Amino acid sequence: MISILGALVFGIATIIYVLLALGFPLGEFALGGKYKVMPIQFRIVCAISVLVQLFAIVIILQAGGIISLLFSLKATKMICFFFAAYLSLNSIMNALSNSKKEKFIVTPLSIIAAVCFWITAFNA
Repeated sequence: MISILGALVFGIATIIYVLLALGFPLGEFALGGKYKVMPIQFRIVCAISVLVQLFAIVIILQAGGIISLLFSLKATKMICFFFAAYLSLNSIMNALSNSKKEKFIVTPLSIIAAVCFWITAFNA
């Protein structure tokens, strides 16, 4: 159940990044809120982030036993720990953002996702 929650919360971030990559004016939710509409080079970064985020969703669902493993359980667990640590650091950076939308909307989502990844990794 925790892995599904983590995948859903991280899925929200993925949707935001898809919209950012497509040029929607949601820049206040990412990268410190510096841009309302992401410049082309950052749209490319957002698109690459979407691929990484989709991979993370697959990993947490695998570690949680929701979908079949593509990798060994040990590798899946280690990758899940990596994303848990990454999201923990990401939560800190989001909390320090100048953007109120990033700070008060994205930070809680990032914290929830990080906790879900930590719990799932330890229980895998």
